[in-house]
Amino acid sequence: MYYDTELNFLCSLMKNLHLPVNIIEYPTSEPPELDFGLRRMLYKEPDYQKTLSLFEEPLKENTVFRIKDEYLCNYLLFALPETTPSKYLVIGPFTYTEITEQMVLKLAEKLSLSPRQFSQFHRYYSDLPLHSDENTLFAIISTFCEKLYGSIESFSVETIERRLSDNIEPVASRPDFQEPEEAFLSMHRLEDRYAQENNMIHAVSQGLVQKAEMMMGNNNILRMEKRSADPIRSLKNYTIILNTLLRKGAEAGSVHPLHIDSLSSRFARQIEQISTPENAVALQKEMVHKYCLLVKNHSMKGYSLLIQKVLVRIDSDLTADLSLKTQAALLNVNASYLSTLFKKETGQTLTDYVNKKRVEHALFLLNSSSMQIQTIAQYCGIPDVNYFTKIFKKYVGKTPKEYRDGIS
Repeated sequence: MYYDTELNFLCSLMKNLHLPVNIIEYPTSEPPELDFGLRRMLYKEPDYQKTLSLFEEPLKENTVFRIKDEYLCNYLLFALPETTPSKYLVIGPFTYTEITEQMVLKLAEKLSLSPRQFSQFHRYYSDLPLHSDENTLFAIISTFCEKLYGSIESFSVETIERRLSDNIEPVASRPDFQEPEEAFLSMHRLEDRYAQENNMIHAVSQGLVQKAEMMMGNNNILRMEKRSADPIRSLKNYTIILNTLLRKGAEAGSVHPLHIDSLSSRFARQIEQISTPENAVALQKEMVHKYCLLVKNHSMKGYSLLIQKVLVRIDSDLTADLSLKTQAALLNVNASYLSTLFKKETGQTLTDYVNKKRVEHALFLLNSSSMQIQTIAQYCGIPDVNYFTKIFKKYVGKTPKEYRDGIS
């Protein structure tokens, strides 16, 4: 097809936005189950062609359908041209707004669900993908359809909104009603969420900031069953879960627990200070960014256990005696061997590595404090301020005083 490249791009984009996307054929002997099993749970063996009202007959060509069904789920649907048999692209189900517990209860009451059905029903809406930016999403679809149909004037848009009948027969009273034996309704979404969590852990373990931030874009990775009536407490709980996932990602990225625990503890304190949804979103984004940077800056991948121990000791205390002789003695190895191995694995001598770390810390202190330069030298593990000035100028090109004057 002339639009294969664009279609593949659109499908990849929808998946990255955590929106379900399917290409289906009409007619088909197997009606598509596009709602993750919601109607199957409610009606035992539903006819999806009828209950979704999408495939009773071939759809209009050159038309984008915006559908909101009677179960608060949104879909986008349109025909793909030049396909035999006819094919349709379906995006959904998803929601544009958070579905509250009150909305779920009202719908369940209207359907007269049994307690076991309600448990699955409630979880279904907790896991339903959320995309809050309706305008941007439709702009993406419209741009694709311009390519598909030739121009913006070559296709139309129809909105379909279905509502439950006021005389709906209670589900639990139907002759064919059966209590669900197992949680098949939530199984697919649960598996999907675990896959997303694993993808997040993998992205962080590689230090892939952009990919990890994109995965957080619609916050679907944290959308799960609410276990607190307090929305702020729920946000805190979700953010605690994210902190745990990111810790696992950093651990998989071979970052020493010393660094992980320091960052994790700082975020744990900040999580308890969340007071608004905006606070929570901002903190979650910062957490993803900082954990990825942690992996970039402190990953031990590719280092031998011996060199890992040296690097961790340097990072843990710059004021300690970090000379080659002392490090070798502490590790009970030959100093010459340690020097050769360190240069081989890091590409620089131990002395250069330590001095650079000390200068980096000095830069931080000069930018963030008003401490005297002599005090900063001591904080960086160099008691002799003259030697400190010499080392600092070697790597920065300015003396500490000149650097501070430049800041002012």
